[in-house]
Amino acid sequence: MDDTGEASLEPVVCLHSLFLDNRMFDGFAEAAAGAVRLIRPDFRGQGRSAGTERDAVTMEQCAGDITALLDRLGVSRAHLLVSSMGGDVAVRLAAYRPDLVKSIIFLGSSARPEPADKLDAYMTWIEDVTRNGFTGERLDFLVQVMFGASTRASSEMRETVAFWTDRLAELSPALRPAMAGVALRGSATNLLSDVRVPTLVISGEECPARPPEWAKELAHGLPDSELVMVPAVGHSPLLERPDFVIPKVLDFLRAHG
Repeated sequence: MDDTGEASLEPVVCLHSLFLDNRMFDGFAEAAAGAVRLIRPDFRGQGRSAGTERDAVTMEQCAGDITALLDRLGVSRAHLLVSSMGGDVAVRLAAYRPDLVKSIIFLGSSARPEPADKLDAYMTWIEDVTRNGFTGERLDFLVQVMFGASTRASSEMRETVAFWTDRLAELSPALRPAMAGVALRGSATNLLSDVRVPTLVISGEECPARPPEWAKELAHGLPDSELVMVPAVGHSPLLERPDFVIPKVLDFLRAHG
């Protein structure tokens, strides 16, 4: 976990996407330095966090982990900046412990489960990478999930995509419980009406993993929300369009600080 530690500043808890760990917020951390306190944990069994013997790490368990972390840090209320899986955790956290959450910014997130007609294929892919590693066609598939077609085709984004492709290739098969937990997650759409804090939903129009209609459903179900759809962006808005997303997030935090 990384924590800038300024007790006098508004705390922002950054919850990462599956596959990307807390380093996906490095650019935001640089831009937000001195404005907010940044708390960037890695979920159980991901990044620098300890692994697990469980078959799957559930979104509810992750929400419990973040609750325990905030209690340990003495943080009584925080903004949440969350991406993909981080959004699955944030919805549950805000519904179960509303006292801890001041606002939420969702990036490439939703509240739905994986579609039943795709689940078998996802679980087969998970078993494949667990046995054979994040290489070849398995790695190519993951890059296509994480970055939109326009981003992958852009000469200006070539270095960024290559950088993250190299990081994805370093992932360990020990990620399996986390992958299974995301793939097998239940629906959280019934919890959305309980999330009564200001929310901002930013999603890419080219996102294959959490498509636009899922983002619209998320924003529609949240009582106090703003939806921003970003053209020519896939599943990772913060990495694909930091020039747009970071100022938008900082503006939202200032408005709700």
